[in-house]
Amino acid sequence: MGAKKRKCYSASVQGYCAPFKGKKITLLGLGLLGRGVGDAEFLAKCGADVVAVDRKNEKELAQSVARLERYPNITFHLGTNNREDFTNADMVIKAAGVPLDSAEITAAKKAGVPVFMSTALFAKYAAEAGAAIVGITGTRGKSTITQMIAHSLISAAAQAPADRRANVVVGGNVRGVSTLAQLRDVAAGTIAVLELDSWQLQGFGDLKISPHIAVFTNLMPDHQNYYPSMDAYFDDKANIFRYQSRRPRVGTPTGASGKNQQGAALLVGGSVLERVKAARPKVPPQAPPPIPNSWKLNIIGEHNRENAAFAAAALRALSLPEREIKNGIESFEPVEGRLQFVREIRGVKIYNDNNATTPEATIAALHALTQKGFTKPLLIAGGSDKGLDMSALVAEVKANCKLVFLLAGTGTDRIKRELPGAPMFNNLRDAVAAALAASAPGDTVLFSPAFASFGMFKNEYDRNDQFVRLINEL
Repeated sequence: MGAKKRKCYSASVQGYCAPFKGKKITLLGLGLLGRGVGDAEFLAKCGADVVAVDRKNEKELAQSVARLERYPNITFHLGTNNREDFTNADMVIKAAGVPLDSAEITAAKKAGVPVFMSTALFAKYAAEAGAAIVGITGTRGKSTITQMIAHSLISAAAQAPADRRANVVVGGNVRGVSTLAQLRDVAAGTIAVLELDSWQLQGFGDLKISPHIAVFTNLMPDHQNYYPSMDAYFDDKANIFRYQSRRPRVGTPTGASGKNQQGAALLVGGSVLERVKAARPKVPPQAPPPIPNSWKLNIIGEHNRENAAFAAAALRALSLPEREIKNGIESFEPVEGRLQFVREIRGVKIYNDNNATTPEATIAALHALTQKGFTKPLLIAGGSDKGLDMSALVAEVKANCKLVFLLAGTGTDRIKRELPGAPMFNNLRDAVAAALAASAPGDTVLFSPAFASFGMFKNEYDRNDQFVRLINEL
C-alpha cells in the first residue's frame, strides 16, 4: 500500500505514551491474530509514525488492514521488504517468531536501530510504573497457569473493599490481546500476569529484564523446526529468571492492607529444576508443593493439579490469603482449547484439546480421560511436523484409543504407517463426521492434534474455531 502521510492521529497523549510519541516505529509482523494490530493501533494513538511491515500481502491481511486504515499515521508495506524501513527508524518492534538472524533485524542492528518485542517493552515500562510482573513459561501448562492466576486475583479483587482491590492485567501469548496497549491500564500496585513463550522471552533477554515472580513449568522437545537444539530453546526460556533480583519490591497485593515488601520468586517444575539450578539464577528456585487432595478442581487430569500447584505458589508469593487462593483455583474453568468439554451429543462427550501441539500434550489428555474413568476415546489428531519424536504418542494411541482419525499434514505422514487402520482426512469437517459416526453412547471424542496447524488452517486459533463451530452446529 502507498506511504501516505497526513497529520498525526489526534489523541490525548498520556505518560504511558512518552516512549513512543513522535517516534518513527517499524512494526515487523502485523499478522492476523490481533496482537500486532493492537500494537499498531496503540502506537498510532500515542502519536508515533508507524510503518506496518509483513511478508503477507494486503489481500491476506485484509481484516487487519481494515481495522487500521482510519489511522493516518500508519503506513502499510505489505508483501514487500524495504531495507529502509529497518535502517531509517527510531525503533523496530518485531513479532514473536521472527528469527533474530533475519535480514530485516540484521539490517536494523547494523544501522544502530534498537529492536524490541512488544511484551518485553510492556514489562519494562509497567515495572517502572510500579507494577508487579508475574511471568509463566514452559513447554506445557503456561496458558492454564496464567489464566488460573489471573482468575484467582480477579475473583479475590471482586470481593475486596474498593481501596484494597488489586488492578490485574493479563497479556503475553494471549489471543487477540495487545499486551503493549495495556500500558494505559497500569499504575503502581498493578499485577501483570504474562504468558511468555520462548520467542517473547527473547525480548526480555534483549532488555535484560525478568518478571518479579517467574514460573518455569517444564522443558520438553518443541519448536525443533525453529531451534537448532534443546540448549538454544532453554536459553531463550531462561530469560524468565536470568535477570531477577533478590531485592524486595513494594506492592499492594489483593487482600493486603497497605503496602508491604515482597521479594522475587522463582517457581520451577521438578523435571527442569536441576537444569535451572545449573544456570545459577540469582533467586533460588523452588518446586511448588502439591495442592491439598481436598481441593476439588473443575479441570481434569493430574497435569492440571500440577498446574494448580504452580498457580497457588505464585499467588502465595503475591500474598493472596490461602482461602482466596483455594476459592479461585476451585472455581477456575478450563481454558478454551485445553481439554475443554464442549458438549454431549447423543450420549457422546466431546472434548476440545486443540492447543495440544506436542505429543506429550496429547498423551497428557489421554491420561486425564483415563484417570477420570472414561472409556478409550476416539481421537482426532494430526497436522504439520515440528520435528519431534512421536514414538511415545504412537504407543499411547495404540494402547489407549478406541479409534484414530488423522488430519493430513507433514507430521501425520510420519506416523500414518504405524497406524495402518486409521483413516486420513483432508479437512476437519469430514474427520469430525467420521468420528461421530463411529461413536456410541458412552464414548468420548477427543480432538487433540499433537501437531502444529500449518497447512490445513490459517493458524492454531483458526483450527480451534473450526472445531468448536463444527461441534456447535451439530
